[in-house]
Amino acid sequence: MIDYIKGKLTHVDLRYVVVETGGIGYQVITGNPFQFRRQEGEEVLIYTYQYVREDVLALYGFGTRGERTLFAKLLGVSGVGPKAALAIVAAASPAQIILAIQNEDLSFLTKFPGIGKKTAQRMIVDLKDKVNELAEGGNIGGDALHNAHQVTAGHGPGEEAGENMVLQEALAALEALGYGEKEVKRILPELKQHIQSGATTEAVIKLGLKLLMR
Repeated sequence: MIDYIKGKLTHVDLRYVVVETGGIGYQVITGNPFQFRRQEGEEVLIYTYQYVREDVLALYGFGTRGERTLFAKLLGVSGVGPKAALAIVAAASPAQIILAIQNEDLSFLTKFPGIGKKTAQRMIVDLKDKVNELAEGGNIGGDALHNAHQVTAGHGPGEEAGENMVLQEALAALEALGYGEKEVKRILPELKQHIQSGATTEAVIKLGLKLLMR
């Protein structure tokens, strides 16, 4: 099991980042790759989960061990694959997810892409005792590995092309996390307004996830 990768961040894509260490570039799938954009060219440390199936070998990356632990627990629930588990971890904090499971909050859990009522009920049944242990043991939400600050900046009328690029990247990232066109269209006006204030792609994705969870 690879606990973490520490190396130079060489590329940021819509679904993954590439970390080079020892002359090898590792493709690490993350819920929000754009959170690493400002660290491109710098050394990063990403906690990893190696997902192995007969026809799949993938490396998933997380900002904290708590996020990775929760991701692994979610994979143990029937009907929750890596894409859905990653979207859940990306859209809400481990503490929020634990609280929803403890409180049997079906309304909250079914807002995640790919999670219907039956799957949410299985999450509660399968994980309620396990997340209680995680919460009591202090294993969730502790050791942040990097600071992903929201950055905004003023801009002039000549930056329309840049704003369009931010919007396209944010929409593509939300789609990669499993949100449908109709869901994203509902929050589009608020995303555009946020972009016009100078928000980065990372900040727009975070806002989109927050709005989609309402």
